[in-house]
Amino acid sequence: MDVFEAIHNRRSHKKVKPDAVPRELIEKMLEAAAQAPNHYRVRPWRFVVMTGEARHRLGHAMSESLRERHPGYPREAFDKAHATPLQAPVVIAVGVDKPSESKVLEIENISAVAAATQNLLLAAHALGLGAKWRTGAWALDAKVKQFLGFTQDQHILAFVYVGYPDAPLDPLPRPSYQDRTIWME
Repeated sequence: MDVFEAIHNRRSHKKVKPDAVPRELIEKMLEAAAQAPNHYRVRPWRFVVMTGEARHRLGHAMSESLRERHPGYPREAFDKAHATPLQAPVVIAVGVDKPSESKVLEIENISAVAAATQNLLLAAHALGLGAKWRTGAWALDAKVKQFLGFTQDQHILAFVYVGYPDAPLDPLPRPSYQDRTIWME
C-alpha cells in the first residue's frame, strides 16, 4: 500500500469482528511502530499487548477502580467499564518512558511515542485490520497503570483497539492544511 494512500484512507474503526488476529500481524505492527523517530535513540515506547483473558483482567481492573472511586454507581456502569477492553480481540496499551538522561526532554519522548502510535495505526490499515486510538480517563487511572506495569508518573498515550473491520469505511474527508500554514521565505 502506498504511504499516501494509507495516510489519506486510514480511519478509526469503532466496530471490529471478534475474530482473533494472528500474532504475526501484531508483530508487524509493532515493528512498524518501532521505526518512529526518537531523539537520542532512547526508544521511549512501551507496548502491552492484550488478547484473550488479558482483556478481561484489564476490564476487571477498570471496573474495580471505578467501584472504588464511585461505589454508588449502578451496576451497569461497572459492567460497562469491564466490557471496555472487549471491544476488539487485541488491545495494545502504549506507554511512554520517563527520560532517564538530563539531555532527553519528556516532550520528545511523548512525541516519539505519538509517532510510533501513528505508525501502529498505519500498519494495521496496510495489513487490512481495523484499529482505533483511545485514551480518556483510563489512561490516567492508577489501577490501570498498575495492572499494565507502568509507574504512576508514566503516561499512557494510547489504547489501540485492533481487529478485522466489521464493515468497510468510506474515506473521511479531512480539512486541508492550508488554513493552518504560514509560508515564510
